Amino acid sequence: MKKTGSSILFLLMLFIGISSQAQQKKWTLQECVEYAIKNNISIKQSELDKETAQVSRLDAIGNFLPTLNGSASHSWNIGLNQNITTGLLQNQTTMFTSAGLNSNIRIYNGLQNQNKFRRANLSIIAAQYQLSKMKDDVSLNVANAFLQILFNKESLKVQKEQLAYDEKQLIKIQEMVNVGTVPRGDLLDVKATVASDNQKVVAAENTLFISKLSLAQLLQLDDFQNFDTVDDNYEPQNSPVMVEKAETIVEKAMQNRVELKIAKANMELAERDLKIAKGAYQPSLSGFYSFSTRASYSDRITGYQLNADNPTSVIGQVEGTGQNVLQPNFSPVLGKPLPFWDQFSQYKGHNFGVQLNIPILNGLSVRNSVQRAKITVDRNKNALKQSEQDLQRNVYTAITNAKGALNAYDAALAALEARTEAFNYAKEKYAVGMMNSFDFNQSQTLFVNAQSEVLRTKYDYIFKVKIVEFYFGIPITLNK
Repeated sequence: MKKTGSSILFLLMLFIGISSQAQQKKWTLQECVEYAIKNNISIKQSELDKETAQVSRLDAIGNFLPTLNGSASHSWNIGLNQNITTGLLQNQTTMFTSAGLNSNIRIYNGLQNQNKFRRANLSIIAAQYQLSKMKDDVSLNVANAFLQILFNKESLKVQKEQLAYDEKQLIKIQEMVNVGTVPRGDLLDVKATVASDNQKVVAAENTLFISKLSLAQLLQLDDFQNFDTVDDNYEPQNSPVMVEKAETIVEKAMQNRVELKIAKANMELAERDLKIAKGAYQPSLSGFYSFSTRASYSDRITGYQLNADNPTSVIGQVEGTGQNVLQPNFSPVLGKPLPFWDQFSQYKGHNFGVQLNIPILNGLSVRNSVQRAKITVDRNKNALKQSEQDLQRNVYTAITNAKGALNAYDAALAALEARTEAFNYAKEKYAVGMMNSFDFNQSQTLFVNAQSEVLRTKYDYIFKVKIVEFYFGIPITLNK
């Protein structure tokens, strides 16, 4: 019993340890990007669009295949009605069974089937490009959200360090007030500063939580309360892409970016639609084949005699009426209609041939379809040109922004260095009573702001360099 209790305790501790490790998992940027690509809703929607395009391709393949349809029916007629076999009006009960097969195949229709098949293949390629673009967009959004978390973490760290420093100052000023070396007003100023620092820490914590929540939602994670990223400190790196000429980066983007591939695929789809529309001007040739057979039953016939014109039928009287009727399905030997399968064999028939349709006048529908297709082609040509211009502008903008972000980061570092020296000097003056608490707090605020600006410009520069690398075809990663 004691051994069983120890085993249960061990398993419980193991489970708690595993749960704690799961909750403490910290995500890297690579893990976030890979997880988002697998689980993001927008990407899943694009994958469904690709599957739809593949189904449309099967539809296009089906257009080349012949159609085959079967039919069968069975009916009862009771009372005065027309005999299906003789055409006479009779008071009788008649059963009629028929069956058939019909097949059609389109031999030629202005190459529309071939163009529809090629269009379906283009649609799959366009859907794949769209899926790739969606993955790229999600990767950029994840990287931006990830860097925003890192910035907020370091910003919170700065605020906490400032709070800790001011709390030490509060203790020191309290002691000095107690011995009467500084006025009580300085103590009140420091207390106000500490309270303000607490507010800034709370605001920074809230901002960090919101940024984590945003990335967790982008990853489609339910447990966003325990979501966290690695705490590594990433520093700006000298990217080899930034030394490339702008024209080289633009040319590389023109070759690799899916935005242009999507625009080109859309233009090719429009051109294929135009060929499909023009195909309706041409004649179409179809082949057809049908097989049919039937069987029928009526009231028992009495007083029958062979029909001289057709030995397989008899002339008899409908029982109870005395009416003479021609009964082609009647068997004198059996004294009743021929068996079901014998009738099916006797009345089977085949029908086959070809049909040519020549469009002459269809209310201008074909002409209007062609005109609309031409307009769509022109629209997509304009869209392709616009995409090329947009991509070129975006690349130049990204390069300019990255260079500007580097200049801003260098300026922030220089400002922080100056503010650090100024703050250290202020601390010395404040310690010997040569600066009042208000001026000291001003110097301290400027120092903290300079720290925050360095953090902001650092991560802004890192992200904007990643955008330039992205246009150059380099996957999104972070290097320490």
